[in-house]
Amino acid sequence: MDNAIKVLESINEYAGRIFSWSCSLLVWLMCIDVILRYCFNFTLIWIIELETYFFAMSFLMASGYAFKHDKHVRVDLFYTTYSRKKKAWTNFLGGIFLLLPWSLISSYVCFCYFLKSFKIGESSPQPGGLPAIYILKFILFLGFLLLVLQAFASILKAFKIIKEEQNKEAIHSKAELQ
Repeated sequence: MDNAIKVLESINEYAGRIFSWSCSLLVWLMCIDVILRYCFNFTLIWIIELETYFFAMSFLMASGYAFKHDKHVRVDLFYTTYSRKKKAWTNFLGGIFLLLPWSLISSYVCFCYFLKSFKIGESSPQPGGLPAIYILKFILFLGFLLLVLQAFASILKAFKIIKEEQNKEAIHSKAELQ
């Protein structure tokens, strides 16, 4: 189980580190766009569309990474006061019944969305736009796929913690009986 967790998390760690650079590229691209627009009263549609691509990459491709490092949105009103075991149960049940199904369905829908776009060779409807819109749609699919992988890792980690806590309780109970 530890090896599976390690492999799944290493994929998201690697993806997060690679795609964190898309934020820097997005900033540079936006600076170029602003300079062209306000200094030269000129803009290029493909630059505006490329901004969308880089935003999608930075947001979606790092979603598993953010979840791995517990930097995602969470309502901590009760969670912070939970014991280690109760947090593990919350993560386990939330992963099984909410995160995993939602991520799997989203992955499937995004893959179908990409496939239709790829089959027809969809390109931007804007003159001067990017020729391969299906790349953006594939990024949607990959982002959710990475989230699925991290969901599996999170569920396995929570299961491992639950088992460890149960073993500790069993040892503690045996010690009290003696």
